[in-house]
Amino acid sequence: MRTYPEQLAQQLKQPLRQTYLVFGSDPLLKLESRDAICRSARDQGFEEHHRFIIDAQLNWQEVIDCCQALSLFSSRQIIEITCPENGLNTTQAKQLADIAQWLNPDILLLVQGERLNKKQESAKWFTALSQHGLYVVCNTPDARQLPRFIEQRCQGLGLKPDQPALQLLAQWHEGNLLALVQSLHILQLLYPDGALTLPRIESALSRHHHFTPFQLTDALLEGKAQRAQRILEQLYAEGNEPTLLLRLIQKELKQLYVIHEQGQQGRPLNKIFDQLRIWQTRRPMMIAALNRLTRPRLTQLLRQLAQLEIGLKTDYSRDPWPELHYFCALMCQMPEPQPR
Repeated sequence: MRTYPEQLAQQLKQPLRQTYLVFGSDPLLKLESRDAICRSARDQGFEEHHRFIIDAQLNWQEVIDCCQALSLFSSRQIIEITCPENGLNTTQAKQLADIAQWLNPDILLLVQGERLNKKQESAKWFTALSQHGLYVVCNTPDARQLPRFIEQRCQGLGLKPDQPALQLLAQWHEGNLLALVQSLHILQLLYPDGALTLPRIESALSRHHHFTPFQLTDALLEGKAQRAQRILEQLYAEGNEPTLLLRLIQKELKQLYVIHEQGQQGRPLNKIFDQLRIWQTRRPMMIAALNRLTRPRLTQLLRQLAQLEIGLKTDYSRDPWPELHYFCALMCQMPEPQPR
């Protein structure tokens, strides 16, 4: 059965499931879900807690031994297994699937990891474990879902944002729920009456809110032009070094070029991703960029970026930020349809 973090508290009021699968792209939602499940399990007598990380050093027999450690005097156990960021290989997937046969009412199995795709959700290990379990999907809300998500969080904290305040919170914290939660706690302390208006939020958070250069490259890969421009404006206001931004963008463009090149040689995309050690969470945005940016277009962008860097290093009177804004808009632009 599938559920979401905002529904988990209600699910945990029912009898506990044998297995909980906590997967998704958002670290905060995964941590909160994991903590809620463990807290509920402890309240119901699961006193022992064993943690395992799936990697090349994991001794699977130790996991099985925990499952088999049954006696009249043994405690009920939480067995927590963390999957690798790049997904399971064939051997690991088989070992995890085999764990299902060792489960019993005195064991609560908690498996967590990065966002799963449809193929992974239909894998044998997932099917075996989810048969008597709950799948908690912990993905970061997108721009459309975020205002509603923030509104629910505010209600839980006794905060009452008006619509402009809600929109500003969503704009400032898109893609970063951890920063959002921190901001809401600051606002809760500053304004005990709970009323959140635009001036109050700007006064309280403008000094604390910031984007990172890595959020800029993510926005560029996803083709989110407006978000990229907002991030650039904030990075400029904070005095970030434009040379660093150019280098990070260049790195992403070169990697996209290599993927295109190897793909044209017939290599499967997943194999290329594995070779380049691209995390599962970044693969959807890389695919979006590959679909938008052809090899010729990547070549053109790399040349433009090189010219921008040369100008930055040779003409100290030149302001690179307008050109950087323009370049980011070009990188996010959809290709023109080809004539039939």
